[in-house]
Amino acid sequence: MKTMKGVVFPGNKQVLIKEFPIPVPGPGEVLIQLKASAICRSDMSIYYGNPVVGGDAAKTGCTIPGHEPAGLVVQTGDGVASIKVNDRVAVYLASGCGECSNCKSGYMMFCKAWQCIGFDLHGGDADYMVVPEKNCIKIPDSLSYVAAAVSTDAVGTLYHAQKRLQISGKDTLVIFGLGPMGGAGILVAKALGATVIAVDMIDERLELAQKELGADYIINGKNEDAVQRILEITGNRGADAAVDCSGSPIAENQALDCVRPHGRVAFVGESRETTIKPSEQLIRKQLTLLGSWYFPIHEYEEICEFIVRKNVPVEKLVTHTFHLEQAEEAFRMFDERKTEKAVFVW
Repeated sequence: MKTMKGVVFPGNKQVLIKEFPIPVPGPGEVLIQLKASAICRSDMSIYYGNPVVGGDAAKTGCTIPGHEPAGLVVQTGDGVASIKVNDRVAVYLASGCGECSNCKSGYMMFCKAWQCIGFDLHGGDADYMVVPEKNCIKIPDSLSYVAAAVSTDAVGTLYHAQKRLQISGKDTLVIFGLGPMGGAGILVAKALGATVIAVDMIDERLELAQKELGADYIINGKNEDAVQRILEITGNRGADAAVDCSGSPIAENQALDCVRPHGRVAFVGESRETTIKPSEQLIRKQLTLLGSWYFPIHEYEEICEFIVRKNVPVEKLVTHTFHLEQAEEAFRMFDERKTEKAVFVW
């Protein structure tokens, strides 16, 4: 029996690299040889033993993580028609029943029976993975495997959020939280033509945001009153839109406070609980407030086309690459915020 290596999290920040049998694709499934698999902040929840999504399987410490993978199709199961051997693919993280209205609309993460790859089902932090044919999304030849891995959750999520906010060249957009999601938000906004104000409390992130990703203004929220500074930058008008990628209650409130009347705000960062003032912050400013999570699967072709056509430098989000054997070091450094986007490469 041929074996492969895969990462598991037993809990309490432990990382093990185990031998697994190379999976065999069943009917409607494909086998992917991994080429890139990006680490995400939500992976830290299973690293700690407290998964933010998923069911019982995510809590066992036996599931291979990695919900942002890309690779080469090396085998297909019976009945697979749209995907062929040697296709280059990224993987959509949500697997649904395929029959409900949510699945048919492309929003498989809203399916009542959905499962999350890398949480409920084995993910991409391994040499090979099996996924349903419907979760494979072909990537253009001009996109590297690393760029493709980053283009799903990070870039795709922020593209979808800004599309819903109708961001364009006439907008000044504030992005709170400059981890990989916030960084992706800057790249998307600049490609859409917006003026970007980037807010964080870590100087290294702010420097990356301005020098590498193209933010027009940076604000260290630890040293400055972010809302007051945004008003100064916008001539006391307020920003047109804001996206919070931090999940911090302080940043979420600042996002609502910093936009002008009729402004638009999206919450992307995960947050268990926040207190806001609806009358003052929403009703009397007639704001639009969106929760934005992921993108529908049919939008991925549009996302790739946008990245290629606008020459969006998504690989600038990646500060570190690792081999799978370095998994313990990779997750420790990511947890300690010594990396921004980190990617396993083969």
